[in-house]
Amino acid sequence: MPETRRREILEPRTVPELFLAAVNKWGERVALRKKEFGLWREFSWRDYADRVRKVSCGLMALGLRKGDCVAIIGENCPEWVFADLGIMCAGGVTVGIYTTNAPSQCEYIVKNCEARFYFAENEEQLDKVLSFRERTPSLSKIIVWDMKGLHHFRDPMVMSFHELLELGERFDKENPELFMDSVRSLHPEDLAVLIYTSGTTGPPKGAMLTHANLVWMSQAMPAANPITEEDEFLSFLPLCHIFEQLFTVLGNLRFGAVVNFVENTDTVTDNMREVSPTVAYAVPRIWEKYYSFIMIRMSDATWFKRQVFKAAMALGLKHARLKLSYKPIPLGLRLGYFLAHFLVFRKLKERLGFDRVRVAFSGAAPISPDVLVFFHAIGVPLREGYGQTEGTGVTTVAHGDRIKLGTVGQPLPGCEVRIAEDGEILVRSPGVFKGYYKNPEATEEALKDGWLHSGDVGEMDEEGYLKITDRKKDLIITAGGKNIAPQYIENQLKFSPYINDAVVIGDRRKYLTCLIVIDEENVVKYAQDHKIPFTTYESLTKNEEIIKLIQAEVDKVNQGLSRVEQIKKFTILPKKLYEEDGEVTPTMKVKRKYINEAFKDLIEAMYRGGEA
Repeated sequence: MPETRRREILEPRTVPELFLAAVNKWGERVALRKKEFGLWREFSWRDYADRVRKVSCGLMALGLRKGDCVAIIGENCPEWVFADLGIMCAGGVTVGIYTTNAPSQCEYIVKNCEARFYFAENEEQLDKVLSFRERTPSLSKIIVWDMKGLHHFRDPMVMSFHELLELGERFDKENPELFMDSVRSLHPEDLAVLIYTSGTTGPPKGAMLTHANLVWMSQAMPAANPITEEDEFLSFLPLCHIFEQLFTVLGNLRFGAVVNFVENTDTVTDNMREVSPTVAYAVPRIWEKYYSFIMIRMSDATWFKRQVFKAAMALGLKHARLKLSYKPIPLGLRLGYFLAHFLVFRKLKERLGFDRVRVAFSGAAPISPDVLVFFHAIGVPLREGYGQTEGTGVTTVAHGDRIKLGTVGQPLPGCEVRIAEDGEILVRSPGVFKGYYKNPEATEEALKDGWLHSGDVGEMDEEGYLKITDRKKDLIITAGGKNIAPQYIENQLKFSPYINDAVVIGDRRKYLTCLIVIDEENVVKYAQDHKIPFTTYESLTKNEEIIKLIQAEVDKVNQGLSRVEQIKKFTILPKKLYEEDGEVTPTMKVKRKYINEAFKDLIEAMYRGGEA
């Protein structure tokens, strides 16, 4: 057998080859699980392969050509990944769209990538595409997988997912060689997915990731933190984001870990308890919410339980800080922590669904080191990773237990990281993307001599651990010429259970101020517990007692900051920040430029009359 052909079989070079190798290896083992009508429905690898083949053949029957883009909009579910793999096996390019996107945003993506086909979850998502289909001439077919409310709907452009499977089955029988011919025709450098960036600084850009990028990442990320076929994931972050695809798609295909899809976005905590995954991952906002939930719930407990928890946390925090600082842990503390874990933390983790977690990740945005320490204290081995869509999701991560607080770990095996003269983080690896779709100017700015210019500022220590300072464009230079990294201060503020978001202001100003978004649930509870009257969310934010509460939280943070970094004034925003209003991205990152413009009057008011 020629050497090249042997390599194709032994070493998958494309995502479809990786998928078929998984099917051959695990066959009747469970690949996916989805809760429907109160019961968990299982899909074996053979079931998975059957659906993917039918989707792929159905799309080819409809006229899909190699290189065509196909959009998918819907919550995480088996149909999403059946479509995803089916598209790639047919030689197409998957383009995920956030379910929260407005019709105009969906239209922009479909026009930009010239999508030929469009998978929509339900009537709500179908209505969006029907509103703009006349302005997107490239679109030829819309496939809907949840037909609730649409059984009597008829439109020549729309078909059900079930109809696509039936079409694919017939086409496959008539052309039995075509599916494998399509898979074999793919090259590692062919485009596999287009992932549109969140657009914090402008219109979304389509990051082009190749099969080679994805296959490399499927090996590189678990090389730092191994995944096995015994592992289980809970899939709930948006599948159109690279962070979720690392697990639901790549981790599943490479290692056979079982993917459990949540019922819906409102049942994540319930499903977490039911599944109790072995590998947990989430964006910082979710880890912060878990922390706030625990602390607020404990404040409601009986006096005895509060004292026991307080004592256990004191032991846990001391144990975690010594362990994460690689300092010896005295025997007495080890015994005390064992007792605290057995009596308190073990039960707490069971109630949260974290009792089986052997490794946990935070990514997509910076997280406060205090949050990391807290989870280590209760026995959840949370570590932070750093990366971008443009680098296929991960650049650095803590390798195993080698966690260093204040850093985002070390580069993945095969990944090079260096710091430019101006502090910008540069990355070179097989995971670096091909460029931005139909945007040569942005591509040229991001890729120079094979190095990805991240737009982040950071530094590396002598052991190769990377520390992120901030986004290059977000650094604040005060009127006095001092450089301030707002993310660090914002993360300290968000550690408060009463603060949901914080936006530090101060570029070319004499001092720093801050716009604060309160955590509605926790602040409402505080108001009720202290008999503070309010009628609306806005009235709550303007209440003097609530302002004093937030002032106390700001004062705590200021104590650990240098004078120039301290927040001199703050304003509680009278509204929550919404993606629909253009204020945050789908991964809940604040759009700083938009916030500065939308609330400029509130900002200017904090600077009138000089420093407080």
